Amino acid sequence: MIEITVVIPCLNEEKTISPSIEKAKQGIKNSGLEGEVVVVDNGSTDASIEIAEKSGARIIYEKRKGYGSALRRGVEEAKGEYIIMGDADDTYDFSILDQFVEKLKQGYDLVMGSRFKGKILPGAMTWSHRYIGNPILSGILGIFFGGNISDSHCGLRAFTKTSYNKMGLHTTGMEFASEMVIHSLKKKLRITEIPIVYYARKGESKLQSLPDAWRHMRFMLLYSPNYLFLLPGLIFFAIGFILTIRLFYGSINFAGRPWDIHVMVFSSLLAIVGWQILNIGFSAKIYAHQVGLEGSEFTSKILNMFTLERSLILGVLLFVLGLAFSAYIIVIWALDGFGELAQVKAGLVSLTLVAMGIQTIFAGFLASMLQIKYRK
Repeated sequence: MIEITVVIPCLNEEKTISPSIEKAKQGIKNSGLEGEVVVVDNGSTDASIEIAEKSGARIIYEKRKGYGSALRRGVEEAKGEYIIMGDADDTYDFSILDQFVEKLKQGYDLVMGSRFKGKILPGAMTWSHRYIGNPILSGILGIFFGGNISDSHCGLRAFTKTSYNKMGLHTTGMEFASEMVIHSLKKKLRITEIPIVYYARKGESKLQSLPDAWRHMRFMLLYSPNYLFLLPGLIFFAIGFILTIRLFYGSINFAGRPWDIHVMVFSSLLAIVGWQILNIGFSAKIYAHQVGLEGSEFTSKILNMFTLERSLILGVLLFVLGLAFSAYIIVIWALDGFGELAQVKAGLVSLTLVAMGIQTIFAGFLASMLQIKYRK
């Protein structure tokens, strides 16, 4: 019975596919278990697949382009419960896969190779990737999602098929590597690392530094509404609203000069923008909770407190308060015999509150739409 499946995505790797397969077969032998090597062709035009077949690999064809598409197809077709994935460029030593399998046997759900805890051989990784790109992306992932993974973008990793099904992965490109780690962290799967040696690539690299880095970064932001929406929204709103209310009562002397109406115009705008970002962020949190990316008890309690009616009440209160400032302006104007009107500050406060009220009302409807559940 096959217990181990090594999944190797391949796109024009005729120079390195054979040694990669041979090392994978050696790793399976070292584990003492039955296994298979699956090569997923993603549109090769060279002799990669012919070589892979001669080397004893099972070939699967995936027409949808992308690193993630190839790996997902390979995992879906895998016969083993223990799955090891890695690149076909001979940069990873599959012969040590028995160490990864041993960790899976100990109860870990995801076992990551770590090039930074191991050894990076000369020419294997550019200076910018080694000291800037990978550390920054791994650091941001740690800040956004927790965990202490030193090399979150290492391509050599292992997991059980059961754990993979829990992850629920969907991406098709290079961001698949980030998605796997993020879902594992959010769903509280057990993760560990193994130091590995990273070898210099013999063929042409498919990596596009800036576009691929952006795809990872974009994915992490989209999966982290706290950092994408709530934190910047709260900062913008707090600074803008507090400054608007303070300037309503008079100018501020700062840096040797008075700050007054002109600053208040921008602080009012900052408050409105910040409040809108907060509303969007709250809707994003609801969506993340609905699709299973936000499962914390605190998040659940906050979302359970939300109702459309409460949102409408808050929106109407802000709107009415804004209208009250408008009424104040009219009263002052009437008492002055409808002469010259100089209530710009009160007008800004009124505008800010009215805008916030309208935003809250419509954001409440959006959030309620996202909470609708349908039977399948």
